[in-house]
Amino acid sequence: MLRNSFRDPEGRLLVSNGKVLRVVTRQGMRSFQSFLASPVAQSFVSDRRIVSTKVFGEPEADEVIEKEALRPFLNGMEVGAVVEHERVPFQSYPHEWPAELLFAAADLTLELAERLLTDRLGLKDATPFNVLFRGAEPVFIDVLSFEERHAGDPIWLPYGQFVRTFITPLLLHKYFGLFPNMFFLARREGLEPEDVYKLCGPVRRLLPPFLTLVSIPKWLGVTSYAARTDTYVKKKFTEPERATYILRYLFKRLRRLLMRLAPVAGQRSSWTGYMADMTHYTTDQFATKQSFVECALREFQPRSVLDVGCNSGMFSMLAAKCGARVVAIDSDPVVLGDLARAAWKDRLDILPLVVDLTRPTPAIGWQNAECPGFLERARGAFDAVFMLAVVHHMLVSERIPLEEIVDLTADLARDIVILEFVAPQDEMFRRLARGREYLYDGLTVESFEAAWRRRFEIVRSQHIEHTQRSLYLLRKTA
Repeated sequence: MLRNSFRDPEGRLLVSNGKVLRVVTRQGMRSFQSFLASPVAQSFVSDRRIVSTKVFGEPEADEVIEKEALRPFLNGMEVGAVVEHERVPFQSYPHEWPAELLFAAADLTLELAERLLTDRLGLKDATPFNVLFRGAEPVFIDVLSFEERHAGDPIWLPYGQFVRTFITPLLLHKYFGLFPNMFFLARREGLEPEDVYKLCGPVRRLLPPFLTLVSIPKWLGVTSYAARTDTYVKKKFTEPERATYILRYLFKRLRRLLMRLAPVAGQRSSWTGYMADMTHYTTDQFATKQSFVECALREFQPRSVLDVGCNSGMFSMLAAKCGARVVAIDSDPVVLGDLARAAWKDRLDILPLVVDLTRPTPAIGWQNAECPGFLERARGAFDAVFMLAVVHHMLVSERIPLEEIVDLTADLARDIVILEFVAPQDEMFRRLARGREYLYDGLTVESFEAAWRRRFEIVRSQHIEHTQRSLYLLRKTA
């Protein structure tokens, strides 16, 4: 059992035997029932933009608590309801998202907050940790984030949180080329105005949107929390229409700002254009590679695929078009942003994540248990693993021993692996080795195959004519 949520006083979220269960306290029942009755929330659930929820009856709830041995995790809380959520296929976190996914999560969060006004409901927090992705499509998962809103209350309390965790990271991406995933490992609650102010020159500090988002809060704020003497007091108007107007204006302003910060296509990085400009394959040679992968997909029909070092995602898209659910990982956020756009355009089930398998995302949070590391989530989660044109990078650039790569791949794959062998004589291999090719004199086709046979059966292989490369289809042994 993994206890992965305890911050909300109105409930606990637990994962037990593959089930996602939430226990709602008696204190939280009123807001939770208002959420269930809300036409707007029901519409979002129907559109699969809020996670679907099954509420157990009282006798069944007690049975679930006992059967799943939940009671030790409840700390004596008064149970109002037990619910089961649908399980999103692969859990990811903001520190793994390219800017395009953070923007999509912000867009969903803001739309929810705006639309809920009509049902006299509001979001009591606005953090990207409330959102997961089915493929590249965002889904809101925290059903206890909804609360009844006093008709005369003109304040949206999560405004500051929304700015820190969504707007500010996107601002730094837009104007400084910094990637949002870089911040969340160290800053769960995002970035303060002081953090951004230090990056701005004297002119930029006076220009929008930096003036209102960064400079004025910095100038007017008290940097030290310990020095603050003010406390928050709720403000309520006697005219509900006035409060609603203020909130709608706030959301409209945030919407304009968010659209201004939307990531744009056409960014460049060291790996953009790699597939289009490649010189190590002719058109016919690449067609051979594509045909090899496609035949394997059609033969084994994997339902889930991990594409390691996906780059532009050409093979991720091929797998998705064959019916697989794909998690595509790469260390380059720019190519992953392009892949997210392609997934949205063609409605493909592809989740692009900024993950370097040689330095995978660590577990973070309280006792390193709130956000499990990538490997913990990925082990045994995929029917197929693609390792195309990536093993030689791991061997040379990261100096990972081949036996270690084999063992990790066997941990990730449930069934098959599609693999590419690049010999030390290959031009790209030699570029990476930079005169140290002698270190890999022992890496031959025979030694490469022998290493993989420890954990896999070689179903078939194919040498690509006039290259130093071969393709392998492997199947995991017992």
